[in-house]
Parts: sequence; structure tokens; C-alpha cells
Amino acid sequence: MILPIIRTALVSLRRDRAALALSFVLPIAFFSIFAVIFGGQRDSTPKITLLLVDEDRSPASQQLVRGLQRESSLTILTRPNAKAKEVQPDYSAATAEAAVKSGEAPVALIIPKGFGKNPISFGPGQSAAAIQMLNDSSDVIAPQVVSGLLQKAAMTSMPASMADVGMKYTSQYLGGLTPDQQKRMDANLNALHALESNGQLGASSSSDSGGGMIPVHTRAVVGENKKSPMVSFYAASIGVMFLLFTASGSAGVLLDEADSGTLDRVLSSHITMTSLLAGKLTYNILLAFTQLTVMFLWGWAVFHLDLFSHIPGFIVMGLSTAVAVAAFGMLLASLCHTRAQLGAVSTLLILIMSSVGGSMFPRYLMPPAMQKAGLFTINAWAIDGFTKVFWRDLPVTALWPQVLVLLTVGLVLFLAARRIARRWEFA
Repeated sequence: MILPIIRTALVSLRRDRAALALSFVLPIAFFSIFAVIFGGQRDSTPKITLLLVDEDRSPASQQLVRGLQRESSLTILTRPNAKAKEVQPDYSAATAEAAVKSGEAPVALIIPKGFGKNPISFGPGQSAAAIQMLNDSSDVIAPQVVSGLLQKAAMTSMPASMADVGMKYTSQYLGGLTPDQQKRMDANLNALHALESNGQLGASSSSDSGGGMIPVHTRAVVGENKKSPMVSFYAASIGVMFLLFTASGSAGVLLDEADSGTLDRVLSSHITMTSLLAGKLTYNILLAFTQLTVMFLWGWAVFHLDLFSHIPGFIVMGLSTAVAVAAFGMLLASLCHTRAQLGAVSTLLILIMSSVGGSMFPRYLMPPAMQKAGLFTINAWAIDGFTKVFWRDLPVTALWPQVLVLLTVGLVLFLAARRIARRWEFA
């Protein structure tokens, strides 16, 4: 009797295509997504965008800049990467800080004037000009990587300059060298300077950070005074994912009404399908916005999320996100024929969208191709908008790209749902 039971179960699974897809397609899709993110392919490792300002313009600082530009893990920008034909001015300390605050890059390095005269310091009380590192504290990895590569670039690209300073400290603390030692040391330093001037140094592939001999002063220009800096990110990312589940489940009432015959009776009255779908869309928008509001209020009450100083931005992003997710739910309900099919399809799509769009893992840590793929999801645009509001403290006017995309997506998905729902009118 066991074999007939197994055969019956297999036939049932084969007939239920949604359950079959959920059983096999979803695990494979998730495996592929996280394999791309964490698989360790060298060609998919995300580069760190670094804004570089050289205020010193000395030979030593220029050698350091060239050393950083040779690092394959960094994308160095010395001026805004604008698409305009006119040449943009180089970054200054002020414009680089503003760019980090606006999210154009996670880190900026400012090489101050006087750096070339004393690039290293062996002890306290020295007057070495410290390089300023400005960072966005939401990205905890980028500053550490840049700091290590900075020390490496200094050791491999400007050894003669560092040797000069080392000799000065040797004379200061150890009493100098004998005439013969000084003569040999001068010859070695001259040889190093000749190699530097000929561009024969700085190609080393060593990963040694150099021990931190270059003084660096780090300052967080974004999120420095936040009480709970990552709460807003998780509230937005997790909130959007569950809004998608709620919207698809709520829109599934259409399928229940179609099965029970209620939909036919409603359409036989003076209500048109367009009015019916618009009414259900409005209800789902209000439901999604209320759910999001409750989540952020919980974050404010329990995790000290700074909500009330960002009310205008929250309302704009909350309503825009609610429109997009509500229309997404309406489209899924119109496409599916049963509740079981809706549950399987919505689970498959929402989990994939959430993993690629940043609800499960920050997009800035993903490979570049995955970051671009995330822009095809509602999650990515909603999270970017909430990040602008709660993390970067940008005004409402800065939200127009996210709002435009979310409202456009909502309109397109609703029109598609209305088109597909014609099957109920002519059934």
C-alpha cells in the first residue's frame, strides 16, 4: 500500500504547479542569489568608491594618490562623476564631505597641506599632518578597508619619503649616524628617490598594511549623533518585505469572492470592475501605510528611533511605498486562479525581491551586478528613500527619484491588474 500512496502524492504534486515550483524553484533561486553574494568570485567583489582630495600637492602626496589609484579594490574619484560635458572642479574638503553625506560614496580621504613634509609619525607629540577620513557610519566595512589600503599604498609608493622622515627621527632620538653610515644611507636614499622619480616603485602586490605609520583622523559625517543608527534601516527593510506579504494576502480576497460567486453579484450591480479594483487598492494602501506606521512607532517607543522629527519624509515615503506594494498585490491576485496558487507565487516572488532588493542583506555589500538587479524591485527604492529620510536627514525634495519610481510602478501594476481582471467580467 505504500507505493500507491507515494504515487498518488507525486501525481498531486505534479498537478499543483505552484506547489511544485515553490518546492524546487525557490530553494534553487535563493541558493543562486546568496552564492553570487557570498561565493567569493574575484570578479564580482564590490569595489569601494573613495573620494580623494589632495590639498598638499607635494611629490609625496601625489605618490600616495597614485598608489591608491593602483588598488583594484578602490574606485578613486577626484571630481564629481557627472554626465555633463563640462569638466567638473576637483573635490574640496567641503564638497567631499557633502558628497559622503548625500550617499555618493561611503568614504572620503583629505590629504592636508604639509603632509609631504612629515608624512609619518613614530610616536606621540610629533607634528605629522594627519589624513582626514570622512565616512558614512552605516557602512562599517569600507573605512576599515580604506584604512588598510592607505597604509599599504604609503609603504609601496613612497618609501623614499618615509625613509627621509625615518632618518630624521633616527638623528633626533638616537644621536645620528657615523660619517660612513651617513654616507651609505645618503647613497641608498638617493637611489630610492631616483627609482621614485622614474616610476619604478609602487607596483608591489603585497597585502601588508604597513603597521599604521600614516596618521589618520577618522570622523563619521553621517550617523554620528544617531542614538540607534541602524533601526531605521531594519524598520524599512523588514517593513517593506512584510507589506508585500500583507498586500498580496489582502488582495487575495478577490479570489475568495470569485469562488463564492460574490464577485459576480457585485459586478451585476452598478459597480464597475475599475471602481471595484480602485476601492480595494485604496483599502490595501491604507492597510499597508497603517502597518508601516505601527512598525515605526514601535521602533520609536522601544528602540528610540527618531520618528517625529522626520514626519513629512515618513508620510511621503510611507504612502509611496504603500501604493507600490498594494498594486503589486492586486496584480498577483489578478494573475492567480486560486488562493493556494497566490500563496505559492507571492512567497516565491516576494522572497526573491527581498533578498535582491536589500531587505535581507544590505545592497552596498553586494556585487555591482546584484546592486543593479536590486533596482528592479520595490524593496530597493523604498529602502533608499527611507534611508534618505532617517539616516541622511535629507529634505523631502530629495526623495523625488524614489517617489517617482514607486508611484509609477504602482500605476503600471494597477493598470496591468485591471487588464487581466477582464476575465472576471466576461466569465
